[in-house]
Amino acid sequence: MKGYLWQAAEHHQANADKLLNWENVAIDAVGNVIEFWGFKRNQGRVWALLYLRDVALTAAEIEKDLELSKGGVSMLIRDLERWGVVLRVRTPGDSAWRYKAETDLLQMARRVIEEREFSFIARIRADLEEARKLAEADGHTAKAQIQRLQRMEHLAEATEKALKLFLKTSRLDVGGMFEVFRG
Repeated sequence: MKGYLWQAAEHHQANADKLLNWENVAIDAVGNVIEFWGFKRNQGRVWALLYLRDVALTAAEIEKDLELSKGGVSMLIRDLERWGVVLRVRTPGDSAWRYKAETDLLQMARRVIEEREFSFIARIRADLEEARKLAEADGHTAKAQIQRLQRMEHLAEATEKALKLFLKTSRLDVGGMFEVFRG
């Protein structure tokens, strides 16, 4: 007796001529959001296809469904695996690798924030700290400019703290960031 995933894969094969209208709209919407966040649009489209179908697909199936090149799908999958949003699986009795979406959206957001945004904010904070120290050492920088650099540095620190809290608790507290604007 075949399991649910196997039956779903067979159903997908029988209906793989093209995406359904609702799938196309949803997949493009996710692609657009992902592109807005600075990732590749097709990374979002691949993840959305896998997430919506809830079936592990081969690279060839992804190529066909999204009308992408073999090389493009290979690069996209490699990126998505590195981010931990797509997992490689092997179905018993099947020699081909299949790919499935990470379904824990919060865990997915945590991984991306931890790897990408957190390191970016930490780098910005360090650069602002260095700029402030250089301005202070200059001897000719106005006190008001140094204070503005300090406020920028505090904003980066508050952002970094909010991201750390989110990674620990899944709650995003941006109150500290607003304090910088009030000061």
